[in-house]
Amino acid sequence: MAKEAEKEGAREAAARGPILVWGAGAIGGTIGAALVRAKHAVVFVDIEPDHVAAIADPARGLAIEGPVDPHTVVAPAFTPETVQGTYRRIFLCVKAHHTEAACRALLPHLAPDGYVLSLQNGLCETIIAPIVGPARTMGCFVNFSADWHGPGRIMYGGRGALVLGELDGANTPRLAALHALLRDNFEPGAITTENIWGYLWGKLGYGAMLFAQALGEKGIADCLARPELLPLWRALGGEAVAVARAEGIEPRGFNGFDPAAFSEGATQAQAAASVAAMVAFNRPNAKTHSGVWRDLWVRKRRTEVDVQIAPIAEIGAKHGIACPAVRCLVAMTHECEAGTRPMSDANLTELMTP
Repeated sequence: MAKEAEKEGAREAAARGPILVWGAGAIGGTIGAALVRAKHAVVFVDIEPDHVAAIADPARGLAIEGPVDPHTVVAPAFTPETVQGTYRRIFLCVKAHHTEAACRALLPHLAPDGYVLSLQNGLCETIIAPIVGPARTMGCFVNFSADWHGPGRIMYGGRGALVLGELDGANTPRLAALHALLRDNFEPGAITTENIWGYLWGKLGYGAMLFAQALGEKGIADCLARPELLPLWRALGGEAVAVARAEGIEPRGFNGFDPAAFSEGATQAQAAASVAAMVAFNRPNAKTHSGVWRDLWVRKRRTEVDVQIAPIAEIGAKHGIACPAVRCLVAMTHECEAGTRPMSDANLTELMTP
């Protein structure tokens, strides 16, 4: 049955035409470049004109740098105002807070029988589906490491989990086709799931820890490894897990993050073991700091905190769950964005006592 599903999925993919990658930054650029190199037709869209020009320039191209899989490709690339045509497969890879605007911009380019795949962090599928329609929305969870370093340059620092799923948990030909595409051409460990929401909520728990790391100086592995911060990791992870379960969703683990270790009643030793596993996963990574840290201290721009992390507390409030650690994290991130709070490892110690 699995082989038949894959064959049907392959026929499905062949009939769907080019892939439109909307957002050619860290995630979209890395995945899109891998597909271009594998001879798949890919069209990129990005808001940075210099980046668009580099991707389409035969003398420059899109360079994927770093230790994992360095290569350079050239592909058609446009700004949102200049792209034309309709597409049956659109990979949405913009920052979470740009999701609504991007969806409204791409809507005229989405074929009636097409879909938008959310290759993003957060619960972006809940924003996409009301705009393009639930039947034209597919879910995805990614945890590989990449950073946009400038026009035509992306650093691919480390492999990570990649999970695909229909929003309703169905096993469909388009899901099988998408899985084969990304497994065979980008991430061999890619899987499908009937519980994509569980993975998305799991990433929120882990993501809250990365947002906390972004407030300080140390990289991901060194920050997570600070023994005095274990109560903070337990608080942030525990709030996300509790809210997910209040929503009727069982969060799923990945790359060292174990939701059970941050559940009510879990021991300190269980949490410490999960944190140690996350440290071990991140330690070899060429990307030492989170993308949030780069947004705050390198690119000096707004982060995804209001769309990615704040919803944990907002949804928690509907269930009577206070989420003080998450709320304090959001407030501190806003202060860093505004320039009123400097980068300091002491921020994390302060965050332990909201």
